[in-house]
Amino acid sequence: MSLSIVSRITDEMKTAMKARAALRVEVLRMLIAAIRNREIEKRTKGESDVLTDEEVIAVLSREAKKRKEAAEVYIAGKRPELAAKEHDEIKIIEEFLPVLMGEEEVVPYVVKAIADTGASSVKEMGKVMAAVMKELKGKADGSVIGKIAKEKLSL
Repeated sequence: MSLSIVSRITDEMKTAMKARAALRVEVLRMLIAAIRNREIEKRTKGESDVLTDEEVIAVLSREAKKRKEAAEVYIAGKRPELAAKEHDEIKIIEEFLPVLMGEEEVVPYVVKAIADTGASSVKEMGKVMAAVMKELKGKADGSVIGKIAKEKLSL
């Protein structure tokens, strides 16, 4: 288990428990459970159950993504109060994630990937996405990368 991020989450949970911040405690417990589940998954595959920072960030990113998708469903279902709760949970999770790169920072990586893969149309976007995601995993949002790749390949 990555001690730096996980210990921060644990410390924050203790603080939140003392402050009786119910939502914060709930979210932090869920994050710890998700991290533990990933460790168990690795152990059952015969791998070391120690997670790297990148793996912990991947777990946290996955949890944030789940909440974004749930919020969209709630908004579509005209349930703004539930969507607001999901957004509050996302804010808590994002405290432990690295700041993602902006669009202008991602563009050079996409341009380089297009040149490296020889992609010339939107049909080859998968190759470009794979190359950029491999390099920027956890540092940039996949939807931002996809948007830029689509723009560049449509020219």
